[in-house]
Amino acid sequence: MQLTVKTFKIISTLEALSFLVLLGIAMPLKYLWDQPEYVSVVGMAHGVLFMMYLYGAWIMKEKLNWTWQMLFIAFACAILPFGPFYVERKYLQ
Repeated sequence: MQLTVKTFKIISTLEALSFLVLLGIAMPLKYLWDQPEYVSVVGMAHGVLFMMYLYGAWIMKEKLNWTWQMLFIAFACAILPFGPFYVERKYLQ
């Protein structure tokens, strides 16, 4: 599969948004209003997007000649709520 920078940016944005929806909407619904079904749906989508993001970052390392440090930062940003947006601005311009 050929992964372009544009496609990785889309995956990155969707991964970041899914994480924000999971933390900001689905989790409060689960714990404050006893509606856990949203966490199941959003959590699964976020999990798939998270894995796609990690794979995409690995491909971008090869394609854009990132250093190991840049790849590590991209991986670390995957676990931060706004992290993928940082990677887009810093490494994909």
